[in-house]
Amino acid sequence: MNVVYLVGPTGAGKTAVGRRAAAMLNLDFVDIDELVQQRSGVDIPWIFDVEGEPGFRRRESETLAELSTGSNTLVATGAGIILGPSNRVLMRDTGLVVYLKTTVRRQLSRLKNDKRRPLLMAPDRRQRLEAMANIRNPLYEALADLTIVSDDDSLPAMARRVASAIKDHTKPPEQNGND
Repeated sequence: MNVVYLVGPTGAGKTAVGRRAAAMLNLDFVDIDELVQQRSGVDIPWIFDVEGEPGFRRRESETLAELSTGSNTLVATGAGIILGPSNRVLMRDTGLVVYLKTTVRRQLSRLKNDKRRPLLMAPDRRQRLEAMANIRNPLYEALADLTIVSDDDSLPAMARRVASAIKDHTKPPEQNGND
């Protein structure tokens, strides 16, 4: 298996579920947002403040391009990575894309105390999430090889569902004895 990309909206569980699913599948785990922060030495809100969203998207795309050449890796992407057409082509061409689908209601519940995400710092968080969903959800849907609803399951249960779906999708059609 080369690269598995988890895509989906903010609060869908890409990092928390992805970390657990990667362990179950014996894959390395990388979170693009965490890697961008680690490499830049600053947090994402700082990047947004100083470089704006375009600066962050550039860093995110560069990191994705680097990770796309790897193998045996599960990558938790940032929610907005699919806005870049070249990012969508890269993910489609280099790996398996798994969409963790969730509702705005679920996002609001999961993110109610979150103060770290620059794009959520809006007077009406619901309205902001709905506007993002209207633009992004069709892109996630079109890109996904697998769609898994991120619902009320516990994190371990959700990770098992994701790992199982990935295993089933990547299973060879038949075992021919050749390794």
